[in-house]
Amino acid sequence: MIDLQDIKQRFGIIGNAPGLNRAIEVAVQVAPTDLSVLITGESGVGKEIFPQIIHQFSARKHGKYIAVNCGAIPEGTIDSELFGHVKGSFTGALSDRKGYFEVADGGTIFLDEVGELPLSTQVRLLRVLEAGEFIKVGSSDVLKTNVRVVAATNVDIIKAIANNKFREDLYYRLNTVPVAVPPLRERKDDIVLLFRKFAHDFAERYRMPALRLDDEARHVITSFPWPGNVRQLKNITEQISIIEKERNITGSIMRGYLPHFHEHQLPALYQKSDENAFSSEREILYKVLFDMKKDMTDLKKLVFDLMNNDVDTHRFHSDNARIINKLYGDDEIDIAPDEFNPNVKPFNVNPNVAPVIDKTQNIEDTEEFVEESLSLEKKEKEMIQLALQKHNGKRKGAAQELGISERTLYRKIKEYDIN
Repeated sequence: MIDLQDIKQRFGIIGNAPGLNRAIEVAVQVAPTDLSVLITGESGVGKEIFPQIIHQFSARKHGKYIAVNCGAIPEGTIDSELFGHVKGSFTGALSDRKGYFEVADGGTIFLDEVGELPLSTQVRLLRVLEAGEFIKVGSSDVLKTNVRVVAATNVDIIKAIANNKFREDLYYRLNTVPVAVPPLRERKDDIVLLFRKFAHDFAERYRMPALRLDDEARHVITSFPWPGNVRQLKNITEQISIIEKERNITGSIMRGYLPHFHEHQLPALYQKSDENAFSSEREILYKVLFDMKKDMTDLKKLVFDLMNNDVDTHRFHSDNARIINKLYGDDEIDIAPDEFNPNVKPFNVNPNVAPVIDKTQNIEDTEEFVEESLSLEKKEKEMIQLALQKHNGKRKGAAQELGISERTLYRKIKEYDIN
């Protein structure tokens, strides 16, 4: 039976959280085998302790134990560090060199931050895990090694696989037995215990009385999310031990050492998304198209009402000017609806010129966008022709009838080649 307290005391583990106890139990159970183990957890949770537990409770405990931080080794030299190289294989290779897998033969090698390995190195590592073989840099000789591999990472391996930054086959080979180390925010009952342990250790190191927390300070540290986990808690405890002369730490003192404490304590606010806010250019384009579609539908309705002499003159001038201005960006419309003569009645439509509209048809727009554009130009041209015809070719009267400026009317006449 596993004695968790004995293991914790032996390896300096503080805490009684269920997730922590479960991780220790899995590490001890898998230790006697030669299965590969992948330890996952956020940065600062103490993942480096678990490979030591696995090594000490395995049959390889008398062999070498080597811990390698893969993220700290440059990409150009990582293969040489892990697998070795022969003399002259690259600039600076003045002699043969053994790699970690050769040195740790018969023992355990811990690959910390394995997610940072280059893809080319991942291929070499996969061969070691599957066949126990490797080749030194610059050599063609295949060497054998009997090494237990324990890896750890704080990155989302599944996401890295999706982004082609980590080999899927290597992930499944490493993840034979997963060990998940919980973050400190899920071990709230352990936070005060860890603080006391660190405070006692620093008191002995710096020869000073140990720190003590009042009730408010305990509430503060258990409420803080600790993004840096145990490492952050240890660093802050050391800061307070050195800087503060007062050994009784209050809540106000503790808050001064916790970055953005108040931001973490504020409740999360729900903010309704703005209907006019868009996350992409595609949505903006959709809105522009929908607005133009609506404007053309409005214009069709105006034409329909006009042809049936069932439109208010003031509303017709105002809406016509608004639609033309929006569609064509015209900034020259300077005639307000109240400037028109209220006695002016809508002009009658010449049935020989105007298109015939079936009143039984639904005005709802179901045509394609290109077809709508052509129909709009045709109707606009016909409206200009009708206005000119009514005012005997006088542009000023026709412009007033249409609700646009003479300059705009002149441009439209040239555009549509109206005689």
